[in-house]
Amino acid sequence: MPIKSRIRTVPHWPKKGIMFRDITTLLKDPVGLKLCLDDFSARYKDKDIDIVVGIDSRGFILGGALAYLLGKGFVPVRKKGKLPAETEREEYALEYGTDVIEIHKDAITKGQKVLIIDDLIATGGTAMAASKLVKKLGGEVVELAFIVDLPDIGGRRKLEEAGHKVYAQTEFEGE
Repeated sequence: MPIKSRIRTVPHWPKKGIMFRDITTLLKDPVGLKLCLDDFSARYKDKDIDIVVGIDSRGFILGGALAYLLGKGFVPVRKKGKLPAETEREEYALEYGTDVIEIHKDAITKGQKVLIIDDLIATGGTAMAASKLVKKLGGEVVELAFIVDLPDIGGRRKLEEAGHKVYAQTEFEGE
């Protein structure tokens, strides 16, 4: 697939044994970026979506551009302490320890249909936390969208078992 071929693999980053999937090579390529956004836009243009939520930080790039293409608003989900107004927060598990993401309490209104987007799904922890934030504010998660799925890690399965619809443009299995 043309999108997959534009994603660089960086071996042993951030630590030995990790094959890091670097989407910056896709984003800097005007054809690759257009392919990525055109695919997302075609998938969601006729879906009942009120707002796009992007996860810190690569989800901001994709989410902002996609919200513009769909004629929708954009909401950032940020790492803790980055949003200036009153927030709702959700803690989630990391490989070692926990982290927290936040959303403004007034970002989503009750009943809004939400598309959540990020660059990559690995364990699904951040995406699951973002979906919990949307639900806390009364929103309905229509789908979670990603450029890359790492199926060997199981995040997609975890999200689907929790009742979420998941879309990924490409995947890298144990490569």
